[in-house]
Amino acid sequence: MIPSGARVWIAMGHTDMRRGMQSLAAQVQQHFFKDPFAGDLWVFRGRSGSLVKIIWHDGIGMSLYAKRLEKGRFVWPSAKDGMVSLTTAQLACLLEGIDWRNPQYSWRPQSAG
Repeated sequence: MIPSGARVWIAMGHTDMRRGMQSLAAQVQQHFFKDPFAGDLWVFRGRSGSLVKIIWHDGIGMSLYAKRLEKGRFVWPSAKDGMVSLTTAQLACLLEGIDWRNPQYSWRPQSAG
């Protein structure tokens, strides 16, 4: 569960997925000039687009979450560099393989009665 007040950041471009939490935290510090221990979630994607890693520091320790899609690719911004802020709902869509930029509802009610 993502704590309230935590921000979610996507590291644009692609990241070497052999990197672990220490190396990814160093990237946050050195490349984005942000504090990886501030409680924000940082999302990284590999070159193939089917694997993401998320690092998060909860105040006690660093956590690393990884998810690989069996089919398809994670939707990612096209910019090569920088970072993008997401809402927790957008992160949930991203992790399900849904286009978080414009989610499509599969069904809508036609009438209230």
